[in-house]
Amino acid sequence: MTSPDVQERPPGAFRSLRAAWVALAGLSAVFLFEMMSNTVLNVALPSIGRELAAPTVALQWVTNGYSVVFGGLMLVFGVVADRLGRRRVMLIGLVLLGLASLATAAVTTTGELIAVRAVLGLAAAMTTPGTMAMAFRLFGEEGLRVRAITLISTVGMVGLAIGPTVGGFVLSFAPWQVLLLVNVPIVVLAIVGIRIGVPADDPADLHRAPVDLPGGVLGTATIVLALVAPTLFVDSGAGSWAPWAAVAGVVVAAILFVLRERSARHPLLDLSLVAVAKVSGGLAYKAAAGLGNAGLAYLVTLQLQLDLGWPPALASIGMLPQVVVLIAGGPFVHRFVEWAGIDRAAWISAGSIVTGLAVYTLFGNLGYPGVAAALVLVAAGMRVVGAAAGVNVLDGLPRNRTSTGAALVDTAAEVTAALGVAVVGTVLAALFAGNVAAGHWSPEQNGQFHEAVTVSGAVLTVVSAALVGWAMRRTRPGLVPTTTPATAN
Repeated sequence: MTSPDVQERPPGAFRSLRAAWVALAGLSAVFLFEMMSNTVLNVALPSIGRELAAPTVALQWVTNGYSVVFGGLMLVFGVVADRLGRRRVMLIGLVLLGLASLATAAVTTTGELIAVRAVLGLAAAMTTPGTMAMAFRLFGEEGLRVRAITLISTVGMVGLAIGPTVGGFVLSFAPWQVLLLVNVPIVVLAIVGIRIGVPADDPADLHRAPVDLPGGVLGTATIVLALVAPTLFVDSGAGSWAPWAAVAGVVVAAILFVLRERSARHPLLDLSLVAVAKVSGGLAYKAAAGLGNAGLAYLVTLQLQLDLGWPPALASIGMLPQVVVLIAGGPFVHRFVEWAGIDRAAWISAGSIVTGLAVYTLFGNLGYPGVAAALVLVAAGMRVVGAAAGVNVLDGLPRNRTSTGAALVDTAAEVTAALGVAVVGTVLAALFAGNVAAGHWSPEQNGQFHEAVTVSGAVLTVVSAALVGWAMRRTRPGLVPTTTPATAN
């Protein structure tokens, strides 16, 4: 199935997107699955709850089980891919993804569905970091790398936008299991595209150091606890012991992880590489974007339906400014990066996100125009910062660490997105009297929600601005090295 010409072509040899279209189609299919995986299923949660007699907590873990496994294992599988081969790990993950999706047809209990979702998260952790890493390695020119990553992310954004609509349409005539079985043709497309279009890894271009198992366990524990803690704050409240125990676990695991990586002969994650200006700056930009976008989306979803009283259909239309910018902005990303330069593009786009958060904090309570303006500004920033920050991170690492770098980018976004939701949820729990989701608020509750919008919006703005400011300082001229390490042992 593999073309000899493609197999022998060294990484970075493609001179145009057209020449790499088979590979890009396969990588786009992988990202399409990632973006649709939760949105397409969320609309089916009521149907799943009725059919499987699932309590609310179990339904929550149908979604969270995927996210926690996915986020917790991305770094480990990024490191593994740099050692065993990025293409090989990607293909194994895709096969696992297809088998887990097929297993949905046999699900009869909530526990079985949660297990299937966890396996899907495992498969996504094996495939998602490779998407950016492979797209980066297919081309030698920065402009082509930005265009390739932008193209792949545009396909994913389309999936994110149409996921709920597709899910609702399918549920009108088919059982909810079909929503996961639809992954199978996407997997087939991805396998064909990657098997034929992506060159096999050159053995000389792989990282040969032994895998740091203790570091992998500690790193995974840190990330998993960091993802679980925000959910516990939202669900149990700051007065419960459980979220604080999770936070303590994050701190302890993180300290042990750093100590292990500093002392290990072959660390899972070389902290000196993470400290490279391009890498740390790019990760900070991505973290600011993840924090701001997730927190804003959570607030606006509540505001449109519960504060403004819009029905779900109208609320989904209210999110259209963001969707339109995310999808339509794709063709302009590489032109903007080409005009501004990769470093300026990163801080300008991240600054747009901070500005959008500030607009929402100041004007979000005055009506929908302020909300729409914030959505547009944040979406415009998100559209650029993902590609610009990702290319910066990968460009600052040795060639045999590209999957590790991509995993770091995705992990930074996952963890800070969870933190953004936690910030909003904690502020709401502290300021709002009663059940936010109950609706039919009293005038007093409306006032409390508006106060929560202002406070949580201000917190998100300040923290995101601090991350962007730190990243700008790290990547300013004079700090960024003019050459990138080619390899590291």
